[in-house]
Amino acid sequence: MAFEHLQLKQRGRAEIDFMLSTFLGSSTVRESAEQAVQSAIEELAGSIEALPENLDERNSQLESFLYNVRSFRVQQLLGEWYSRNHGAAAVRAFEEVQAKLQIELDQLSSGKTTLETFPDFQAPDYWRDVDFHRTEGGWDGHPYMGFVHGEIVHRKMVDSLFPGGIFKQRRQVAALAKQDHYDNILDMGCSTGHFTKALAETYPNASITGTDLSLKTLEHAQRVGNAHGYSWRLLQRAAEDTKLAHDCFDLVTSYILLHEMPASAIAAVFAESFRVLKPGGEILMSDVSRYTDLNKLEQWRADRGAMYGGEPHWRASASLDLSKIAKDAGFIKVNAGGVQGAKYPYVVQAIKPHEVGNR
Repeated sequence: MAFEHLQLKQRGRAEIDFMLSTFLGSSTVRESAEQAVQSAIEELAGSIEALPENLDERNSQLESFLYNVRSFRVQQLLGEWYSRNHGAAAVRAFEEVQAKLQIELDQLSSGKTTLETFPDFQAPDYWRDVDFHRTEGGWDGHPYMGFVHGEIVHRKMVDSLFPGGIFKQRRQVAALAKQDHYDNILDMGCSTGHFTKALAETYPNASITGTDLSLKTLEHAQRVGNAHGYSWRLLQRAAEDTKLAHDCFDLVTSYILLHEMPASAIAAVFAESFRVLKPGGEILMSDVSRYTDLNKLEQWRADRGAMYGGEPHWRASASLDLSKIAKDAGFIKVNAGGVQGAKYPYVVQAIKPHEVGNR
């Protein structure tokens, strides 16, 4: 099955097209709202730099000023409408075509790509019962939530809204690793397997293991792997506690995972990466822009987007110095920053030293 060419039925396609066209077609409203934001900054502080340091105070001042501005309120209403409804629209679109897809979905549940679950697995508290991205029931809230998000939300919706396309960006990030070949790659938080696929395309001779908390996204990653003939090993394990052997990978990656977890778990992810890497192995960790790289207006926008978009850990994560966390975990030659001059995605690359002393 070529998921890339999935054809939706007319009703589902029309609903998704309507949502996208309404969101994308509101440029006049967004321009007017932006003018209102600039007026608010000038009235309240005189400049972006003079806005309050505290994000909550900054948000309170700007929202109070903008509350009665019609274009700003319409823009917020459109964003809220899209955030609240895009997942449900994608589920409805999937359920219209599910019967037609079912035989192929079942067939792709077995093949060279394997999926292992464990009786002792327990999802961490920060993940359990959280509706990330305002997905009703969370990542396991629908029997085919992995397909719904991977092939409808991401491919039919997010890719259209994302500058340059999210699938192209995954390939760009995968290609940033320093070597042309890796024997064993671990993809932490592999989700539906689309970044895993970018790794497999970039390093075709590598053996790839993927971990994730969500069984439903892992089930779709298995389908993606089998659809393309890959031999991935997928495990329902936490990135911060994979239970894999010491010193067994020469590249550990994650794609836009870290903002989905609290600071303590992020530090544990870097420590776990260090543990499972061979001496001389590398990490390639990508995530959202650091607040230190954004001005106060950009921080405010990112923070509001996260708050209304179902991202409970965004602010704490985006405020972390990931370079320091990598160094604290024992990594050397740490390099971190945006890709190709952009602030997003933010990528951390580092090496586990060949000589590792007692730590």
